[in-house]
Amino acid sequence: MTSQQELREAIENTTRQFLGAYKDAGEQNNPAIINRDVTDSCKRDFKPAGVLQLFGSPPEDGLSNADYEAAMCHLEHTCIPADKMMVIDSTSSTGRFAPTHYDAVPLEKVGIIDQSSSIIASTLDALNSAFQEVNLSIHSHPELAYQEVFAHGKLTDFLEHHGFQVKRHAWGLDTAFEATFGCGGRQVVFCAEYDALPGIGHGCGHNLIATSSLAAFVSAARALQMTKLPGRLRIIGTPAEEGGGGKIKLLEAGAFDPPQDIAAALMSHPTISGTSSDGLVYDGIAGTRSIAAYKTKVIFKGRASHAGAEPWNGFNALDAAVAAYVNVSMLRQQIRPDERVHGVFEDGGTVPNIIPQYTRMNWCIRSPTLAGCQNLVKRVHACFEAGAAAANCKVEYETAPLYSDLRVNNTLSKTYVEEMAKLGLKIKPEENIPASTDMGNVSHHVPGFHGGFAIPTTPNVSIHHPDFTTCAGKEGAYKAAMSCARGLAMTAIRVLADEELSQCVRNDFERAS
Repeated sequence: MTSQQELREAIENTTRQFLGAYKDAGEQNNPAIINRDVTDSCKRDFKPAGVLQLFGSPPEDGLSNADYEAAMCHLEHTCIPADKMMVIDSTSSTGRFAPTHYDAVPLEKVGIIDQSSSIIASTLDALNSAFQEVNLSIHSHPELAYQEVFAHGKLTDFLEHHGFQVKRHAWGLDTAFEATFGCGGRQVVFCAEYDALPGIGHGCGHNLIATSSLAAFVSAARALQMTKLPGRLRIIGTPAEEGGGGKIKLLEAGAFDPPQDIAAALMSHPTISGTSSDGLVYDGIAGTRSIAAYKTKVIFKGRASHAGAEPWNGFNALDAAVAAYVNVSMLRQQIRPDERVHGVFEDGGTVPNIIPQYTRMNWCIRSPTLAGCQNLVKRVHACFEAGAAAANCKVEYETAPLYSDLRVNNTLSKTYVEEMAKLGLKIKPEENIPASTDMGNVSHHVPGFHGGFAIPTTPNVSIHHPDFTTCAGKEGAYKAAMSCARGLAMTAIRVLADEELSQCVRNDFERAS
């Protein structure tokens, strides 16, 4: 077992080697050779301690956390190499990843990509149990839109514990957050969702979205730190995707501004396993092309009266709602196959011997494009107005933010497909999904990527079903999310490292605008 004194002497010895190599490299005007002569000794002498400090793992030599911290305390403000192109910030507290960005080292692009891939993989492996604990905790504490207090705390605590500066309650939303890393270069944003569904919990698997985005951000930040790649990463906690339009409110608050400063916004969503629309089986989807959605509460107001004694003195708000529902049902024969209109009754009156003076319905209107959705809304509103007129009632609307259609960025999709193929996973390049997400609004503002990763599911299960909730908490679902995290992290690194690829991403976005 290494003693505290032996560890301290080893640290001092390798520090002198490192500083000497740094000085020599500077004199030769070739900073790329820093560490190369001392890499092996750094790995041998410091990697166990470095793993403790960066990832919270026990040191391989059995040294206690307290002894390790005591041995390191004299090196305050000193950078020590623990691996090739890696720096430990000894000012961080034990067990934390301290994401401090240093001056860029001129490496070849392919070198950075290859190094980043290894760094991301090792980071995800080192923090695997910590990420899994976050995932299961959020899954077992489902919270509705804008009520995600537990998830907000869990995710921000994790980031702060690992040394990131976090802005809680960000952009005017109590359950939104933001963390950043890096300097210079381009910026890539990871979006994390974590709200659940009423009655069935995480039946859309947003616990997995939060985990994959968190893991992608942390591992990509680690790669930036170790390769000295110029660039900025940001993770935004985006509440209330399920009907609350959290990302739309974040857009309005300026969270994605200035848009020209964001090279890409990335996230991915769990999907069911099984055969795709083309008859093949895939491990996920790169470009999910979802449709625009308009959601509204429709309120009919009439006049109450005794249903037996004086029904003629009442204006029946339930009749208005039923007529509106029938009108929409007839309209469905004339809408396009890729359009959807669906609604439910939320309040249909109280007792049968009172003419209902108030009823409320909840409707969702979907179409492949924003323009198509706006046109369909006019036709559906005519159905509501006709129902109100027939029953001599008034109609009012409580409308949620309009979800835009999700634009596919072909360059980002292609990059993600390539990265997942390196993991042996087959990803479908694109798929039309007749569902909606507020990530669509983000994709109209900045270049966006919203992929899908298949999780093991039972036969005939669908998203927004209690059985999917169960599947989203299983080990296989977590493993799929972590594979996705690796693909997202590498996609981000390639956008930051590759000027040509980044320009293609921007060109795809501008062509679609």
